Amino acid sequence: MYKHILVPTDGSPLSLKAAREAAALAKRFKAKITAIHVTAPFAPPMSSEGMRVRHVGVLQEVYRKSSQANAAIALGKVEAVATAAKVACGKVHVTDDRPWDGIIRTAKRKRCDLIVMASHGRKGLAGLLLGSETLKVLTHSKTPVLVCR
Repeated sequence: MYKHILVPTDGSPLSLKAAREAAALAKRFKAKITAIHVTAPFAPPMSSEGMRVRHVGVLQEVYRKSSQANAAIALGKVEAVATAAKVACGKVHVTDDRPWDGIIRTAKRKRCDLIVMASHGRKGLAGLLLGSETLKVLTHSKTPVLVCR
């Protein structure tokens, strides 16, 4: 039924739970998994009018290295789950200021036929203020989405 499952991860225990669900499905359907971690692009520090921010290039490089390290850790956790389930797993690190859009575009580009992702289930003001990447993926994706909580 499913041949290629996309698994967004932020490295949290909840996203790891979704990875375990995805691995179980992939094993059952003899599918492969692609883990994706989306990082926001570097945003230079704000300065007041007439002031120049020094060392922006250095800050940008530190941010890039830190983002890559965080992505490697998060993606490695999903890869470990897939390996334990004996399921093939690819890894993708995407930079996008809208994580939900990066997830959907990657699903399309990689020809994934299912997205398995976690939801923190925030409600009320917290849900409104923090937004929900999962809800945005559900709203905008043409690829089926399985939400794990």
